[in-house]
Amino acid sequence: MFGITGLVLYLLIFVAKVIEVSIATIRIVLITKGEKIIGCIIGFIEVLLWVGVAGTVLTNLTSDPLKIVAYSLGFVCGIFIGSTIEQKIGIGNLTIMTVVEESEGTALAECLRANNLGVTILQGVGKDSTKDVLMLIVKRKQAPNIINIIKEFKNDAVITISETKPVSSYYGYLKIKK
Repeated sequence: MFGITGLVLYLLIFVAKVIEVSIATIRIVLITKGEKIIGCIIGFIEVLLWVGVAGTVLTNLTSDPLKIVAYSLGFVCGIFIGSTIEQKIGIGNLTIMTVVEESEGTALAECLRANNLGVTILQGVGKDSTKDVLMLIVKRKQAPNIINIIKEFKNDAVITISETKPVSSYYGYLKIKK
């Protein structure tokens, strides 16, 4: 059971399952972001891997239960790795909203526009004063940089981020592929 072929088999099961679950995670995100064709291609590869790995694990399962452990560990690691890869890829768009004092809104908007970002300013009424609400629709990959720009300008600005799914094909500065 613990011979070199056993260890190699467990490692292969683990690695294959990590790859399968990682691409499954990316496939789900791609499909929810509207990338159906790429999602289908990845799904095909995912199923090929799944059939091969599941078949290997289920063969003589009672005589080698450590295959279940390798499979399960691969699944858990695949979720982690897949979600990490998906974060790095940064597929999709976000709406960033920032709330600042009315006296600071225009200057912050100009700072963001100087970085080639489209900004819409809305008027808001807070408990004690009027506020400016700056709204940007950006690629997900841009979010960390934009948040840094906002924080450098006003460290205590209220910043929220929401996933955005485009309905029309053009948002000011940001062209959206439909």
